[in-house]
Order: sequence, then C-alpha cells, then structure tokens
Amino acid sequence: MEVSLVYLPDDETEIGARKISYCKKCLMPDSRPRIVFDDLGVCNACRYSEEKVLGIDWAAREEEFNKVLNNYRSKDNSWDCIVPWSGGKDSSAIAFKLKYEFDMNPLLVTFSPMMPTETGNHNREELIKAGFDHIFFRPNQKVHRYLAKRFFIERGHPKIAWDAGVNTIPVQVAVQYNIPLIFYAEHGETEYGGKVLNQESAKLRTFTEVIEHQIGDDPKNWIDEKVSEKDILPYLYPNSNDVDKVDIKAYYFGYFFRWSMFENYNFIKEKIDFKIHPNGRTSGTFTNFDSIDDKMDPLYYYMQYIKFGFGRTVRDASRFIQNGHMTYHEGLENAKKYDGEFPNEHLDEVLTYLDINEEQFNEIVEKHRNDEIWNKNDGDWKLNYPLPGN
Repeated sequence: MEVSLVYLPDDETEIGARKISYCKKCLMPDSRPRIVFDDLGVCNACRYSEEKVLGIDWAAREEEFNKVLNNYRSKDNSWDCIVPWSGGKDSSAIAFKLKYEFDMNPLLVTFSPMMPTETGNHNREELIKAGFDHIFFRPNQKVHRYLAKRFFIERGHPKIAWDAGVNTIPVQVAVQYNIPLIFYAEHGETEYGGKVLNQESAKLRTFTEVIEHQIGDDPKNWIDEKVSEKDILPYLYPNSNDVDKVDIKAYYFGYFFRWSMFENYNFIKEKIDFKIHPNGRTSGTFTNFDSIDDKMDPLYYYMQYIKFGFGRTVRDASRFIQNGHMTYHEGLENAKKYDGEFPNEHLDEVLTYLDINEEQFNEIVEKHRNDEIWNKNDGDWKLNYPLPGN
C-alpha cells in the first residue's frame, strides 16, 4: 500500500522525514486510498461538501432527474429501473422515493450479504411488504467462502468477491430483463474523497470505474484448481455488446439530490419499521443504522484500520462532519472511544465461515498490518500517526 505524503503544518506526526496528515475539517487521514488534500490541508470530500451547500443548484439537478425519468418511466406497468438493494437505509430510501415520489416501478436486486444478520433480513422484508418486487441472488457458497478465505489471506480483504457480485448481478439482471435504467446510491470517490475519473463520474457509473475502484481486479484472475470458469459467472460483468444492446444507463442518485446517510436513515425509519443494531451501536463505531446486514462487516472495517490507520468511526464521523450533523470535536471524541475496536462481534461465526482458527486469524491480520503506520511499543501496537490530540 502506498501512503501519500503531504507536508502541512499542525495536525501531523513526523517519523523521520515522513508525515501523514489529517484533514483540517474532518478526521480523514491522507492514508485513505486515492484521497486528495489541497494546499490548505483540506480533503476533497470536505471541499465537495462545501460545494453541496453553496455551489450546486439542487433544483436544477432535480429537474434534470425528472427528465431522465420521463425517458424511462413505464407506460405498461413493467419494471422501468433497477435499484441495487442491500435493504439498508440508503438503497431503501432511494427505492421508496423512486416508487412513491416519482411514480417509477423499480425492481430491487440484492446480491446476498456474506453472512446475513437478522436485522438485515427484517429490514429487507419490511420494504418488500411496502410494495416492491425483489430478486435475491445468493452465490454458490462453497466457492464464495473459498474466495473469502483466499482473499482474506492474500489481501486482508474477505469481501472482494462480494464487491464483484454486488456490482455485476444488478447489471446482469438489467440485461436479462431488458431494463435500461439503474440507480446506484452515491459516487464514493466524489462524496468521500478519492480519484474522480472525469466530470461525469459523479453522475454516471461506468465499467472502467467498477473495475478500478469497486473491484480492483478481473474475476477471471481468480480461476485456479478449485475455482472454474463457470464458478465466476456471478462476478463477471456482462458482455459489453449485451449492455449496449439494452442501452443501459447507470446513474448515481446522490448526483441529483444532496446525499447524507444520516438523512437517508431518518427518512426511511419514518416509512417502514427499520430496525437498528440490537446492541445500540455497531462494533467499531458510534452509529447504529449503517452496514448492519452482514456479520462480516466488523472484520472488513477492522482490516481497513490495520492497513490504512483509520477505522469505522473515523469514516462515519467524517461523513457526519461533512454534512453538518456533528462537530469536529464530537467526531474526535467518538473516534477516541471506538475507532479500531477489535471485531469481537460475530467473530466465532466469521472464523467458522472462513474455515480458520483464532491463531490463524491473528497471523493473517498481522501479515497485513502496515508497518509504515504502526509501531509496537511495550508489546502493544500504536499508530505512528495518531489522530490530533492522541
């Protein structure tokens, strides 16, 4: 992993001649892959959050949105768009608004969580009961679990195959059912800081970006003595000729409407019986409503902490700060309490799923610990580049 080096005053820690900085407005470090800091030490996610308040004509964006819908809205009661749907607050809010505020007839498509939670199952069922059609795809678990273990060992990332499936299955369904319109949630590289490929990236999703930013690999590379060509079908993007024949357009809902995961939660909880995390907060963070449908997620975010030096709390707090739902100080206090919390929640089940024991688990974690940002002191691992005030 490359750690970008930005030489700025104040909120930084120096190791020899090397420094890693934290954004002056939120808590995000420049170790986040692809993030960009400006000369004032502010990340591009915070700069975009300022643009969302002062620089974007949202009325014009909604007018543009309606023009898009008018080109696709069904006249024969057929499905006129697809929503890649986890059952979480973001995709559920999108689906509800499309159907009941914009008179669309969305088909919900879910690539199954790796290890579904009861809360996630409940929330999916509640939205379906509100009047939606739904396709739920669960891949070959022998292959999926093998790939999860393989990629956890090789890359410290057990959800790479899942990342592929969640990106490809909705497009496969669009081709199969001849549905030319897909609505994804938000463009993460624009919204949260990253590499924006072109000026249309925040609006339109392309195959190039799916491979480069969402999957980072070609599933054909996964074929080995245990994974055959037919085994990777759920993870393969459809043939470009098939996509072009249907003339599929994939838009980001967050381009047309000011995006906020907290506001999406507040919206959907008023529409359905949307349950939050049963423990009151999710492992590794202060929130209780985000990414609560997969028992693998606490490990996923913990490995982010191991590899990049920031965990789920910094992620969530930065998003809250950027959208004006939390002050910098409040975010910092939450990060000091919870960021990097060990993923004890569901750990026994996760180890069983990955077919490893606790000793093997610890060895794999340490294999992926980034020694550029961690240092062992008196037997305990400490960040060389701690949050300001730590």
